[in-house]
Amino acid sequence: MTVSHLHNCGATWRETVPVHEVFQGKTVWQGDVEVFDLHGHAKAKRAYAWSHLDGAKDERERFVAVLEIPPVDSALKAVQVQIVKDAKGIK
Repeated sequence: MTVSHLHNCGATWRETVPVHEVFQGKTVWQGDVEVFDLHGHAKAKRAYAWSHLDGAKDERERFVAVLEIPPVDSALKAVQVQIVKDAKGIK
């Protein structure tokens, strides 16, 4: 499971949450976010995960998993935080 692998802990799927993020009237991201309860992670009890096409020509699939650590407290906030990190080039 990708979440377990990315964060080196156990993970149990909890739910799927549809997210539609709009900025200045335009959709910047829309899709389903998978919510997982984490087991054995030192800092987080939950993670939010999704995949999307990436690359200059959308030639590869990118998997993203964001931990529920403040300010992340929901699927929407996880997407927002990741959008900002990607825009700033933060890994």
